[in-house]
Amino acid sequence: MNRFTSRLLTLIGLLTAEVVLGAVLFVAGFALFFYMSRVVFVHHSMALDDWAGGLMDELRYRFPDLTGPMRFVTFFAALPFLLPVGIAVPVLLHRAGHTREAWHLVLAMLGGIILNQLLKTYFNRPRPSNALLQTLGLSFPSGHAMLAVTFYGCLAWLLARHFGRPGWVVPLLLWTLLIGLTRVYLHAHYATDVLAGFAGGAAWLVACRLGIRLFWKEEKEVMGADTLSE
Repeated sequence: MNRFTSRLLTLIGLLTAEVVLGAVLFVAGFALFFYMSRVVFVHHSMALDDWAGGLMDELRYRFPDLTGPMRFVTFFAALPFLLPVGIAVPVLLHRAGHTREAWHLVLAMLGGIILNQLLKTYFNRPRPSNALLQTLGLSFPSGHAMLAVTFYGCLAWLLARHFGRPGWVVPLLLWTLLIGLTRVYLHAHYATDVLAGFAGGAAWLVACRLGIRLFWKEEKEVMGADTLSE
């Protein structure tokens, strides 16, 4: 059996239920992102954005003291927070002997930041003009939503899968949803921006996870197969 055939059979053998489920989640995330982009840029519909924005305005009218906490929560998906934390956590993981997990987080975050900027530049959608805090850059998809899914989703996966802490998954996912809500509440983004950010972040996170998993296991298996064939 030659080296190419050995690698091909190894990759096919890695198509476990986890990989198949990941593929389904990737397709779902991609489909939602595609749908949101058509709603905004093909049909030019503002129905969802107007409804969500009105709902948040009503919430702010009834509970005016929520604005401060919303500003506080939204900071935890801003680059001034995620960049240092996205460096510190992988360093700590590496020093603790979890090099593979450190690379998971580094590649997920770095790729998420680059992908988000590329998508923003491509779609070129201006932000809402009535934001309740200073905003920079373009609007679609929401960087806060996309990076929140990438960072906290990756963190939830690592805690559940590699550190035996599945109890953190639901709180981290709810925290991610809350961050997305703050972007609409503060008029920093339209609701369609946030949904697209969630979808794009989920699709990227799954693709990154599966790619790293296949690479690591394929390399490990192929190295073992090559050793046996020699």
